[in-house]
Amino acid sequence: MWWCVVSYGQENQSFNLQPGLRLKTASEQVRQTLDNLYRAEFGRILATLIRLLGDFDLAEDAVHDAFATALERWPLDGVPGNPRAWLISTGRFKAIDALRRRARFDASQEKITAQLENTTDDSVQGIEDGLADDQLRLIFTCCHPALAPEARVALTLREVCGLTTEEIARAFLTTAPTLAQRIVRAKAKIRDARIPYQVPLAEELPDRLDTALQVVYLVFNEGYSASSGASLTRGEFSAEAIRLGRLLLELLPEPEVMGLLALMLLQESRRAARTSPAGELVLLENQDRSLWDRERIAEGVKLVERALLSRRFGPYTLQAAIAAVHSEAGDAASTDWPQIVALYSVLARAEPSPVVELNRAVAVAMRDGPKAGLALIDAILARRELADYHLAHSARADLCRRLGRRDDARSAYQRALSLTQQEHERRFLENRLRELDEKK
Repeated sequence: MWWCVVSYGQENQSFNLQPGLRLKTASEQVRQTLDNLYRAEFGRILATLIRLLGDFDLAEDAVHDAFATALERWPLDGVPGNPRAWLISTGRFKAIDALRRRARFDASQEKITAQLENTTDDSVQGIEDGLADDQLRLIFTCCHPALAPEARVALTLREVCGLTTEEIARAFLTTAPTLAQRIVRAKAKIRDARIPYQVPLAEELPDRLDTALQVVYLVFNEGYSASSGASLTRGEFSAEAIRLGRLLLELLPEPEVMGLLALMLLQESRRAARTSPAGELVLLENQDRSLWDRERIAEGVKLVERALLSRRFGPYTLQAAIAAVHSEAGDAASTDWPQIVALYSVLARAEPSPVVELNRAVAVAMRDGPKAGLALIDAILARRELADYHLAHSARADLCRRLGRRDDARSAYQRALSLTQQEHERRFLENRLRELDEKK
């Protein structure tokens, strides 16, 4: 955490004195305040400092210097009336001081330092006026299509969400140095390619917004259904994605932003029901729907309705509409499968993909029976596009099982098992195979 850079020796010198105890208590209260500010305001503060300083790394150092300074000063001076503005102003001055020190050894830094001293508006109003645009600038810069997809995700989690490289590396099962290098390369690309730190122009917005939404949804999916490892979900990632979705909606209330936020809320509403008390995976049709979060569902449904009424919706809104139909069913048997098939048909036209076709085939199986769905899945697999997609083989296995074709089901389950990297899914598939063997 940011405050680890501060030495606590001076506080501990007065440990046995009453004034020292009061100072220690004040320090603890300030630390808690600063921890809360760090979690809530890191992205906003960093975004503004990047605008003021024009450098990602310099701005990051300035944020941490500002929080460390606050930990020293606020117990003595009190928490300022506008903590965020104080931290931004302090960070800026710390950065200028650092540049002055560099200028003693590098004359090229003198011009940069003078420019920062003369052109930045350090007034509280000046800082506050630019906050919304600063956040949008940072999101769109981190999600720029010139960056590699994995770099966009890593940079967004680091710079916008404020997660540490260690946290991000653990989530994606890589090492912190590897993740750090990915972020360094992304920053170098931004610098060397002169990627502008700005909100896209109106004519650029559709494509750029789509890229930003893709990154947010990738972050959500990694939290909602981890791609690999022992944990089925990573709540902190889905929570950050929803926070980003809310932020984007606040700053840019476009229908597809509403659709994505609705989709995430509706999917997240089922988190508590997705695993059994023993930690085993529970399929949607078998979930205890009393565990679903009705507040999230209500918010998600309202957002879907707003997006649909705009008549300018896209794939995220359609997926959210499908999730909304599921959420409104009291049990699996009462699900409106004809409506879900119809929505998947529209989605397949709006965004053709074999995965959408697969999901539609499963919905058809629920509407018309397993034989009809299996025919569609076999046709998809025959094209080889989903040959290595474990969920396609798992879906085929389930339909074969329902039709009593145990050998075909066993073969498909084994194929799915060989492809999945998720420990909960592996156990689920192994249980299915055991059930087939027990029915011999």
